[in-house]
Amino acid sequence: MATEILMPALSPTMEEGTLAKWLVKEGDAVKSGQILAEIETDKATMEFEAVDEGVVGRILVAEGTAGVKVNTPIAVLVEDGETVSDAPKPAAVAAVAAAAEEPASWRMTRRSLSAPKMASQDRT
Repeated sequence: MATEILMPALSPTMEEGTLAKWLVKEGDAVKSGQILAEIETDKATMEFEAVDEGVVGRILVAEGTAGVKVNTPIAVLVEDGETVSDAPKPAAVAAVAAAAEEPASWRMTRRSLSAPKMASQDRT
């Protein structure tokens, strides 16, 4: 059965990251503990290890994609005997790509609207 590889939380405060570089490609056999990718957070670039063994059936998030939310499927591992076509299609990739393409000004506005007011802002 195919296993989704999810974007890891590499720190307690990590909410999203950039999939900087894949160190494997579709069709590669991987073992537990093998480095799969390099992931950038707001603080550092870290290596991401495989937890399971299998074959990389499909890469769902392209190298260089920014704004990938934690727990988003980024790849699929298949077992021996399964084919790449047995791996699920990348359903979440469109949402990741759309979020990465939204205008920076819109992201800034959305963040600033949700930010709490400081006591000094309430004074007139």
